[in-house]
Amino acid sequence: MRVLYLDLDTLRPDHLGCYGYHRNTSPNIDEIAEEGIRFENYYCSDAPCLPSRTAMMTGQFGIHNGVVNHAGEAAELRGEGFNRDFRSRLSKESLPGFLRESGLNTVSFSPFAERHGSWSFYAGFNEIHNTGKYGMESAEDITPQVMDWLERNGEEDNWFLHLNYWDAHTPYRAPEDFGNPFKDSPLPEWYNQKLIDKHRELVGPHKPREISMYDNKVDPKYPRHPGEIENMDDLRQLIDGYDCGIKYLDEHLGKIFSALKDKKIFEDLIIIISADHGENMGELGIYGEHGTADHATCRIPMIIRWPEGSKGIVDKNFHYQLDLAPTLAELLDEEAPEIWDGKSYANTILNGEDSGRDQLIISQCAHVCQRSVRFGNWLYMRTYHDGYHLFPKEMLYNVKNDPYEQNNLAEKHPELCKEGAYRLQNWHDEMMMTMPGNYKVDPMQTVLNEGGPYHARGHLKEYIEYLKETNREDAIPELKKRHPGEFE
Repeated sequence: MRVLYLDLDTLRPDHLGCYGYHRNTSPNIDEIAEEGIRFENYYCSDAPCLPSRTAMMTGQFGIHNGVVNHAGEAAELRGEGFNRDFRSRLSKESLPGFLRESGLNTVSFSPFAERHGSWSFYAGFNEIHNTGKYGMESAEDITPQVMDWLERNGEEDNWFLHLNYWDAHTPYRAPEDFGNPFKDSPLPEWYNQKLIDKHRELVGPHKPREISMYDNKVDPKYPRHPGEIENMDDLRQLIDGYDCGIKYLDEHLGKIFSALKDKKIFEDLIIIISADHGENMGELGIYGEHGTADHATCRIPMIIRWPEGSKGIVDKNFHYQLDLAPTLAELLDEEAPEIWDGKSYANTILNGEDSGRDQLIISQCAHVCQRSVRFGNWLYMRTYHDGYHLFPKEMLYNVKNDPYEQNNLAEKHPELCKEGAYRLQNWHDEMMMTMPGNYKVDPMQTVLNEGGPYHARGHLKEYIEYLKETNREDAIPELKKRHPGEFE
């Protein structure tokens, strides 16, 4: 058995051809989707990067493994304490550790562990190839190393190869000589100047006047990434930059697929294509960031080609990213560790059967503190720290009719907000009752006690000065009211 897991950072599904995108961004990914299963409602449980990959690799929600932030106490995996054995449980109960125990040679090409100081990410891998640029690499930095490994090891049996590409992550960085294959391609139809003008009145990181987070500065090293969006041309620069990153990495995936075909191992290869999170591109007025617990940030692609499984199927059921671990366990006819929070959907892969969930709880504590629940066509969002966006406490979106989250229906449907709040509370109670070890504190509360999410705390004073420069002083009193601790 050979497994290729393509971990494509910041890849939102609706910018892929196989998910209906009108631009030809992903022909090689699309080819795999035609030969396997494409999942429509697949979400990371915890966003963004560090919480998401920690949940995937540990098989646990962030509320259980403790990692929900990008810094501070809640960026550290919870220790096992007195019950820790000679080796950490991760050596066998992390996803790569489990696969290694099942007989696979586990290999990773990724800078992720060093980028986030997440050394637990290495647990269970036999081979670790740090691509060396802390997540700032482009595909041309990664592919030659992978091709070399395949030349030396590809024909061996029983390997799990994790490849991590970053080209869709900010700053958008496709090489200049790649050009712009989308310069004459229309933008998605929902964008217009009126929308930009409306969003320019909003406040908060990565709004149109502060694409770089808290101001409109640009880095000349990344000409595809604007500092501000004033008009449709600026918006095109951002969208084209993102799509060029996807197209560029897809071409590199094509090179890897060709090498695998040349070695006659492509046909029987298991291929999994996914991401750690998506990207807001106008949703909630945010551009070029993955900073909320919403449909745009937390929905991710999942494409699985299992040679002996179903082909050409679109699964619309609800699944978490951390459901992959128990799914692989069942497919390998192995018993999943009890500590995993996931639910197997192996029957979907093998027989096309429904095996989804009735709801999904998604969380974000690195840019804001939010928890949301996806049920039916609805997304109910609850904000505990607004990350200076001045979000209301409750938001409600019909993601079927309004996938770009432009119409908050919370006031119109209080009964659905009550249902959403009830679902969140029930989930929270269940998580706290099943907290591993002696831990009794919700890590989101730890983040709030520290002063808020990492990417927000400590920036308000400087941001207020920028709001004055951009004639948005009206928002300052409310920001001071909500965040008095930053002015003490």
